[in-house]
Amino acid sequence: MRNRFVLGLLLAGASSAPALADVKLPAVFSDHMVLQDGRAVPVWGEASPGEAVTVSVGASKVKAVAGKQGHWRVSLPAMAATFDPVTIVVKGNNEVVFKDVLVGDVWLASGQSNMEFNLGKAAGGGDEVAAATHAGLRLFRVLRGESVPEKTIDVNGTWTACTPETAGDFSAVGYFFGRRLMQTLKKPIGVIDTSWGGTPVEAWTSEAGLRANAEGKGLLNGLNSTLKGAPKTPQEKQAAILAYKQALEIWEAANYYQNNGNEGEGLEYAKAGIPEKGWQKIELPSHWEDAGIDGDGSVWFRKDVQLPAAWVGKDLRLSLGVLNDCDTTYVAGEKLGQSCRETPATHGKARTFEIPAKLAKPGRLLIAVRVFDERGRGGFSSGPESLYLQLAAGGEKISLAGRWNYRAEKLLPSMVVKWDTRPKPPQGYPHPSAPHALWDAMVAPMVPYAIRGAIWYQGEANASRAVQYRTLFPGLIKDWRKQWGQGDFPFYFVQLANFIDRGDPAEWPELREAQTMALRLPNTGMAVAIDIGNPKDIHPTNKLDVGERLARWALANDYKQSVVASGPLFKSAKVQGSQIRVSFNFAVGLKSAGPELTGFTVAGADRKFVPAKAQLDGETVIVSAEGITKPVAVRYGWQGAPDCNLQNAEGLPASPFRSDAWPEITKGRR
Repeated sequence: MRNRFVLGLLLAGASSAPALADVKLPAVFSDHMVLQDGRAVPVWGEASPGEAVTVSVGASKVKAVAGKQGHWRVSLPAMAATFDPVTIVVKGNNEVVFKDVLVGDVWLASGQSNMEFNLGKAAGGGDEVAAATHAGLRLFRVLRGESVPEKTIDVNGTWTACTPETAGDFSAVGYFFGRRLMQTLKKPIGVIDTSWGGTPVEAWTSEAGLRANAEGKGLLNGLNSTLKGAPKTPQEKQAAILAYKQALEIWEAANYYQNNGNEGEGLEYAKAGIPEKGWQKIELPSHWEDAGIDGDGSVWFRKDVQLPAAWVGKDLRLSLGVLNDCDTTYVAGEKLGQSCRETPATHGKARTFEIPAKLAKPGRLLIAVRVFDERGRGGFSSGPESLYLQLAAGGEKISLAGRWNYRAEKLLPSMVVKWDTRPKPPQGYPHPSAPHALWDAMVAPMVPYAIRGAIWYQGEANASRAVQYRTLFPGLIKDWRKQWGQGDFPFYFVQLANFIDRGDPAEWPELREAQTMALRLPNTGMAVAIDIGNPKDIHPTNKLDVGERLARWALANDYKQSVVASGPLFKSAKVQGSQIRVSFNFAVGLKSAGPELTGFTVAGADRKFVPAKAQLDGETVIVSAEGITKPVAVRYGWQGAPDCNLQNAEGLPASPFRSDAWPEITKGRR
């Protein structure tokens, strides 16, 4: 595969030739990086055509000559893992030096919002960030831009050593996974986080990978386009983009509640002097569900802060932490900024604002924040240490944690944002959900950087097309392995946690089943999270157990540690008269997490499932149900947020399953 970094040289044209005089490397090569141990390490970049390039590390020195298009590539010899930093020198007409480089294992972490979910937002995140001083753990976070370009030369990001200053915005799952490996194996670990919330699996698969199966071909052929068939000519493409934008505006107007709190209907919640009637008290930071506010929609929060005399007339800094899901923030009646899905560079990130000196007047400073929540839990998601006011120059902080006033602008307890009805971008349109868009922009430029394996947390965006995921997800795994050319490298993924979705109740169980089917591929593993989700929040904050469970697979399979990799996984179901005996893998020490086993249902020939009585029998479970004398099928945890509690001796949960192959709700959905 021609790397996107190299492709950029071809796109640059003759006019950019002077820029090729200097040796350059992709962003994934930087100070503090981790190089994969035990195998040849590819290093590549650009230079002037015909320019001699030498790459040195320690006593090793390899040479290359840039080709006609200005690109070059070498392979460093295999190195042993070490916590002692090495220096890499790349020399051509100029010299590039990378310092504080470690050799260890590199893991790629990818997926949608639950992989992107940062450490600062996780349960206990404040304490975790404060203690995140790990010289042997290195983090590379691929930043996303305002849009996904059609042609990407390189990713935007840099390697950082893990410190309290750098860890807060990093993937919580990636951090906990990497930390467990580093501490157990006593070797450096590098984690590359490339993730984007709300994105489907096909966006992360290459065009070639999609063309390798019928489902992928269908997506590429425009079955999910706003037009019939994929646009081909420039005129067709422009027409498709215009039609998509118009359809998207109509959809968003119907599905998103607009900001009327400060602009219209006589509501001016951001301004001083409005009546206090209708406002209530709330302790922040918190989610508004914790205060008894039920439903999605928009809620306003206000707080008056007495400014110290020494702060008057000076630039200030306002920190609010992460706001879930979207915010519009005002100070002294003036809008400072907003963030939502349409502003991906700031959406889901800790919100910090610079307050101009002209607003820092004597007396009290009014801070007003409108938060719009589209699903799950709404409000202030970070810890109290992230909520403060201070001088822009730094120094003492005024904590804003504590009592605020709030008022619900409009609550939508029955709001259903039907994501599968959102207009789909035409093929080639720079949108993060477009087929192969994120592969092109956020993964391909890093190939063939040497890695040990990959971890993956995604599937929510494909739940309404769960049966299709049976093909698309294994297709991604095969595609990534082919693109990297490292064989069947380890690929470990997270099964969707317990959550009550507002779509069809069978969608999430069917998606979990599709994920389980991917275990048929070699060198794969699945971290079950059915017991650590939040039924009301699609973004559960317990990311520690998720990372630890992914690490179990790696420790057991790749590092041959004495570790149980998984909780019970369904193996077989055998009808025995009026009972069904269920057998499992990873079944040593089967037990219930409660006084009795829950989560099992059985059905007879009529296919009507009823709650079952379940009893442990060694490494099997025997299920039966009153009134069903001839059971045919058994299911376990077959709901969005099931009450199920089977686990093994390690306390690891059993994966939901079904023994039947009856028609799926999502079959045929495209």
